[in-house]
Amino acid sequence: MKTLLLLRHAKSDWDDTSLRDFDRPLAARGERDTPRIGKALRKRSPTPDLIVSSPAVRAKQTIEAVVKAAKLNLEIRFDDTVYGASSPELMKLIRRLPDGNSCVLLVGHNPGFEDLVGRLTGSHERMPTAALACIEFQIDHWEDVKGREGKLAWLLTPKQLSH
Repeated sequence: MKTLLLLRHAKSDWDDTSLRDFDRPLAARGERDTPRIGKALRKRSPTPDLIVSSPAVRAKQTIEAVVKAAKLNLEIRFDDTVYGASSPELMKLIRRLPDGNSCVLLVGHNPGFEDLVGRLTGSHERMPTAALACIEFQIDHWEDVKGREGKLAWLLTPKQLSH
């Protein structure tokens, strides 16, 4: 079995209009939400054995805070192709993941991530900022990931965790 965890970056700051989209940092709300998601991840299984993230500032800040709160001891692989990727581009990336990794945490952006959840599971779910989705596949090789064959095991949002 293979498990894909999809984490959308936390709420970003739009105040500094001189910054490129890529360079936008987390907003105060994003900084509050990331530890909640990290702690929730720590209580769930499976634990990721590989992290692949967009290199955008807000994605980096998100995954660094989540890793700290989840107490994960993993290297984060930053991949330029995740930033701005469409769901077909994300599918290509997923199909190239190493088979030695059974649970991969992918960190990125909408609309690609929301579209990807629908494409993989057939379930059209909202992926608000800092949402974390767990999709399970009954396969042995990442290259065998196909649309609508994933099962959405759970989807967490900061709003759910604040209640």
